Order: sequence, then C-alpha cells, then structure tokens
Amino acid sequence: MTIPTFETLGLALQDHIATVRLNRPEKANAMNATMWQEIRQAFQWVDETPEARVAVLQAEGKYFTAGIDLQMMMGLGAQVADDCEGRQREKLRRVILDLQDTLTSLERCRKPVLAAIHGGCIGGGIDLITCADMRYASEDASFTIKEIDIGMVADVGTLQRLPKLIGQGITRELAYTGRVFGAQEAREIGLLNRVFATREALYEGVQAIAASIAAKSPLSIRGTKEMLNYARDHSVADSLNYIATWNAAMLQSKDLVAAMTASMARQVPQFKD
Repeated sequence: MTIPTFETLGLALQDHIATVRLNRPEKANAMNATMWQEIRQAFQWVDETPEARVAVLQAEGKYFTAGIDLQMMMGLGAQVADDCEGRQREKLRRVILDLQDTLTSLERCRKPVLAAIHGGCIGGGIDLITCADMRYASEDASFTIKEIDIGMVADVGTLQRLPKLIGQGITRELAYTGRVFGAQEAREIGLLNRVFATREALYEGVQAIAASIAAKSPLSIRGTKEMLNYARDHSVADSLNYIATWNAAMLQSKDLVAAMTASMARQVPQFKD
C-alpha cells in the first residue's frame, strides 16, 4: 500500500485511521485550486483503501481554514473567459459544480469522516465541515458563513446541508448576517458533537472516537453511512425499503458471524478490512 503525497494536504494512516490535514498554515489553510482537487483525491483514496476504516480531517497552523483562497476567486474570470457569454456562463457553472463535487467526496467516501476543528473556520470551511459525518472542536474554534460579506451567495454546500444539521431559522440568521459564533454556540445549535478544552484534547478525543469506529464491522459501518445519508434526503418509506434491500444483500456476512461469536465468547471481534 502506497500513501499518496500532496502539495496542500498531509495524509497518514495508522491503526485503520486515516488522518487528512489541511497543510497551508502560512496561508491560513486558504483553499486554493490545488487544495480543492487534492481534497477529492485524498478522500477517494480513503474510500478505495480497505485498511482505512475511518478518517479524521484536521488542519495545521493557527486556523482550521480561512475558506476559499481569494486569489483563486479573482482568477475565475480568466479561467472561464469566452467570447460567447453563454459559453462563459456554462464554464462558470461547471467550475462551481466541480467545487461542489470536491466537498461531496467526503459524503461519497464510504468511511465515516470526523472533522476536528480548531481556530477559525471561515466561509468555505463551513461548506467543508458540513460534509463530514461528525464535527468536534476545541474551545478556541470560531465559525462564520463569510460569503455574504464578500457579496456572494454561498454555493458549495452550506446553504443546502447546514439547515439539515441546525434548522432553518438559525441557518438563515448566520447566513444573512455573517456573524462570528464560537464553539459553545456551535455545540448548542447542533453543529458540533462535542467541544474540547484544548487542541491537544480535541485530537486525543477524536482519535479515541475514530478508534472505536475502526473496531466495528467495516461492512456494517459502510452500510450505516449509506443508510443515514439516504434517509436524510428521502422519505421514511423509501428509506425503509432501501435498508430492506441492502440487508437482503449484505446481512449474511462473515462480519455478522464474527461479531455474534465474539459476543457469546466475550471476546473482541476481528474483522476483515
């Protein structure tokens, strides 16, 4: 197994836990064009690597991320330039769709993704963390839907995913005002699962949660993520029908036998990746 290397990210794998680190600390981890593409590549690798059972997303430096790199934004005009306005608009739409797909790679990844957030998480950072399965933060974390302050509508996931996490009313307040809110408020409104006192405690706590997930049946964890994502976007009836079909195909696995046998023997089950 070869772990890929990236220009803007760090990637490691230990004890079935993949750690993806935003790694442009000198630029406050602003998400430039390279980082956008590498995020998708990293989570494709996590998805395709059997030894990786769960992923942790964190960041180097003072900030989690300052959001989309403004130099990248300023360069969009040249990127989509065309003497036909219709074709220029089509190119811009395709750029936006590609950026959306980059972040959706966290959801598309069959393994759970845990975001461990410290410092500022700004603009595109909100789009990024709302794609994770769970979010945790240190007390120094702060958040803002910054797009409104640069005269644009957030377009890569915040306005679509955040209401499903925290509800319409508070999402609208945060999106319309662009105000900064801290870790404790983020926990109270349901954006965060838990707040830790320090960055060190955050990483230790999230690693422990990831280790607990990694010890479970990988097939069952992947199926559970599939079902939760499906149920979020479909009716109860449709979701019940889907899980019936899924388990008709996946239930009779070696993982089920291993888990039941270990439980009866009061042992820790061992599972194939």
